[in-house]
Amino acid sequence: MSDLPRKAVTRTAKLAALPLGFAGRATWGLGKRIGGKSAELVAREVQQRTADQLFKTLGELKGGAMKLGQALSVFESALPEEIAGPYRAALTKLQEAAPPLPARTVHGVLAERIGEDWREYFLEFEDTPAAAASIGQVHRAVWHDGREVAVKVQYPGAGEALLSDLAQLSRFARLLGPLVPGMDIKPVIKELRDRVSEELDYELEAQAQQEHAAEFEDDPDVVIPQVVHQSDQVLVTEWIEGIPLSEVIAEGTAEQRDRAGQLLARFLFSGPARTGLLHADPHPGNFRLLPPAADEAGQTEEDGGPVGSWRLGVLDFGTVDRLPGGLPQNIGDSLRLALEGDAAGVYGLLREEGFVKESIDLDPDAVLDYLLPIIEPTQVEEFAFSRGWIREQAARIADPRSPAHQLGRQLNLPPSYVLIHRVTLSTIGVLCQLGATVRLRDELEAWLPGFLAEATETVDAEAVDAEAVDTEYAEEEGEPEGEPVQA
Repeated sequence: MSDLPRKAVTRTAKLAALPLGFAGRATWGLGKRIGGKSAELVAREVQQRTADQLFKTLGELKGGAMKLGQALSVFESALPEEIAGPYRAALTKLQEAAPPLPARTVHGVLAERIGEDWREYFLEFEDTPAAAASIGQVHRAVWHDGREVAVKVQYPGAGEALLSDLAQLSRFARLLGPLVPGMDIKPVIKELRDRVSEELDYELEAQAQQEHAAEFEDDPDVVIPQVVHQSDQVLVTEWIEGIPLSEVIAEGTAEQRDRAGQLLARFLFSGPARTGLLHADPHPGNFRLLPPAADEAGQTEEDGGPVGSWRLGVLDFGTVDRLPGGLPQNIGDSLRLALEGDAAGVYGLLREEGFVKESIDLDPDAVLDYLLPIIEPTQVEEFAFSRGWIREQAARIADPRSPAHQLGRQLNLPPSYVLIHRVTLSTIGVLCQLGATVRLRDELEAWLPGFLAEATETVDAEAVDAEAVDTEYAEEEGEPEGEPVQA
């Protein structure tokens, strides 16, 4: 494999060839049908060849091309099986690996960013990458103090490649539409472009990862590797062993799937509450299912311990959403009111937050009917996520003839909710790939502000008490009666 293709003209030519390849295979398929092959067999063969070309190209180019492929991969479970089947293997490849860069290129980056004596930092360094992703690849090594570490090296020219790819992909997003029916790919590409600078800044990534690692240090369920060293284009973190979530999806036991799904939901909702940050790249390549830590007797799951004590390892904090107060309380309030059947209350909150623009009037009952099937997992004590369920939801919203589609087109997604929305949908996509049975309500009750009415009433009561104290203090200080002092 040669170095990362950096010239814009080279990358553009490779991407621009994709739609031509799709058209060529359609013609090839027509010829096969004329030759006597069945339409169904030919269609599957065309889709398989299309998938192979698309994801091989995205993986080789890395950059924004591969980043888009990873973003789309979590929605595979929403596709009809006749489409998803041929794509599944190719999509999984994008979640875990891409063709690696040569060792000489990696050595050059390490020498430039750490120093010519970079090898002195390591007792061992494996030239063959353990993983190769969209803007960097990871090498396994042993740090000079004996710790096993993961060395993440950013591809030279990754920034230019990201911007070049995403600009080109946005030009023919309409042609990619048939690959993911019912999804508008353009907003996904725009959101990825908006995050380019954060993705490339390993200092920001190290800071976000360390904040998570400190908060979850003694957590029995979630493991975040500690940051060992960081410099421009190089990030060294502790190495964690575990089963990649893509392998759990492909061949995990029902117990492993359920455990992974429960912990994924827990991390999604607890992370913002505990750190003020939302991990915003939830594709399976960024998660591991780890056996329990050895107890005092040295016993672990490998010795026969319960799957219920396995842990979730979380990687890659290059994209986070900063939520100092945790997830917005309006999300919890809206969910609670929807479950209570309060259509007017839900509609009022959606309008207040900008999900319904002032210029548009909708029927509150119709809005509630639109939402209830989507929030079905929150209505029961435990919910079995499945490809069938998410396909049903996708088909309902994507069908231009359905009332849900017509209403959905009139709703708006405020900018402050874009990343939260994508992360939530992506996580649901992974839960459906896992086919996990999850007690989602437990996590919402524990971590989502506003979801429990009692908690909301307590917060309101505290606010009233605080206002009363401020008013009393204002009166003592000679302020006009009834005017609270502003903190």
